[in-house]
Amino acid sequence: MKILAIDSSGLVASAAIIEDENMVAEYTINYKKTHSQTLLPMIQEIVQMTDTDLATIDAIAVAGGPGSFTGLRIGSATAKGLGLALDKPLISVPTVDGLAYNLYGTDKIICPVMDAKRNQVYTGLYEFQGSEFHVIEQQMAVSIDEIIGKINEIGRPVIFVGDGISVFANQIANQIAVEYFFAPAHLNKQRAATVGTLAKSYLLENKIESALEHKPDYLRLSQAERERLEKK
Repeated sequence: MKILAIDSSGLVASAAIIEDENMVAEYTINYKKTHSQTLLPMIQEIVQMTDTDLATIDAIAVAGGPGSFTGLRIGSATAKGLGLALDKPLISVPTVDGLAYNLYGTDKIICPVMDAKRNQVYTGLYEFQGSEFHVIEQQMAVSIDEIIGKINEIGRPVIFVGDGISVFANQIANQIAVEYFFAPAHLNKQRAATVGTLAKSYLLENKIESALEHKPDYLRLSQAERERLEKK
């Protein structure tokens, strides 16, 4: 089973090739370039470096949202274009689930926090029971106060992961009532290798879609759409 995976849902751009139990290649960058500049060259680089024939892949996995509206559109357009050109199915992996899966095997609750602006986060709550990945609270767009409240109600130690840590660290420290940790640098951002690995289980369950069917899950309206509704 060979999967090409991409994630451009946040500040990070990432592309990877996963084959069976191996991460064949991963190219991840978190710097001041737009995903439209980086994503396709990154895919081309890992394909060339690994002598991969894209006709041999089984599916294309993409972080399906939520996240940056522009980033999601770029990732979606890239995945759809490749899917159409190669006649391959797409696997849409929820962005927040992918972030949580970075912390495979932990005995603590996992709380991804992506900065959604306006004092909101894209978040959810997850856990591992042995090797089984479980969703406690599905991905959502809520205030940081609300997700901290949910964690306090559960009353178990938690690991936070995601770009929202730097934005909300003080609020977390002031409001959290349980033991908490912040994931280290190599685990706290989106990674295409994680998206591709999680996508394998989706593929086995036939949770796929065609390139024409795929569309990002934004979870909420864009700023422009919200402003237009407010004017009305």
